Amino acid sequence: MIQNPPGPTLLGFDVYLLGSILIGIAAAAVLLAIYAAITVRDPMTKRVKALNERREQLKAGIVTNSARKRTSIVRRNQTTDQIRGFLESLKVLQDSQLSVAQQRLAQAGIRKKEWAVAIILGRMIGPIVLGIIGGLMFYMSDMFPDWTPFKRFMGFAACVIFGYKSPDIFVTNLVSKRTNEIRKGLPDALDLLVICAEAGLTVDAAFNRVARELGRAYPELGDEFALTAIELSFLTERRHAFENLAYRVDLDSVKGVVTTMIQTERYGTPLASALRVLSAEFRNERMMRAEEKAARLPAIMTIPLILFILPVLFIVILGPASCSISDSLINKKP
Repeated sequence: MIQNPPGPTLLGFDVYLLGSILIGIAAAAVLLAIYAAITVRDPMTKRVKALNERREQLKAGIVTNSARKRTSIVRRNQTTDQIRGFLESLKVLQDSQLSVAQQRLAQAGIRKKEWAVAIILGRMIGPIVLGIIGGLMFYMSDMFPDWTPFKRFMGFAACVIFGYKSPDIFVTNLVSKRTNEIRKGLPDALDLLVICAEAGLTVDAAFNRVARELGRAYPELGDEFALTAIELSFLTERRHAFENLAYRVDLDSVKGVVTTMIQTERYGTPLASALRVLSAEFRNERMMRAEEKAARLPAIMTIPLILFILPVLFIVILGPASCSISDSLINKKP
């Protein structure tokens, strides 16, 4: 019986099989890109729905007048109630952890604070699941036969730690992206607030106007300003609306704006001049950040230049000369 010769291998893997897998992944990515391009959804729809829900809650009187600085609204559903009951039965649900998780969800743009219990559940379930997978990979199978017991233990510990940190890493990534987008549009938003204040608009009308103008360019910032405008219209104390804005955004610049707004409300200082000074400071900060990135660019480009650009350049320049020398000296006929 004639057997087909084995195909080429790369690092112990069949090249044909590996190529087929990569082609399948590429085809799936192309189909996903086509589906995403065809089913384009309006990004404003979800945000408008969330803002309308907040407006209806405030109209219904869910927010009560109290001496607390911030009123927290936590909606309820069956899934989160079951998770909360499960965690309370295990005595692992702490109010401090729950409040921190709710704030991180708010900073990530997730309005449903009741899902904070899911983060705590993920911290508990993740190490168990990934620990079982790591134990099967490093101790029960032959995937890493050359590894020493110390390496196996370190791999198992890495799986457990990653399982515990993965919910926080996911939420932190969302918070970082949202914060960067808000930071980009904050100077422009302050300029528009100055124009609205000088035009004679009230604070809530100015926030609403800025939210409409910046909703397309900076949707995250427009969402926060629109929600602040709604709370300014319905909350009994306007200070709570500004404090809620600082609570939802993990940015020192926004906290400075909130402090300025509270002081102008309390002492009656000119709002336009204070916002103009803050806008100039934020623009200078953004310029300094851009200059810092530009100053780091030569150091960052050194390693790619040495590894990828200079070898190719040497081959292009010295290749023809070396071929000519080889033809004239080595391959020269006697």
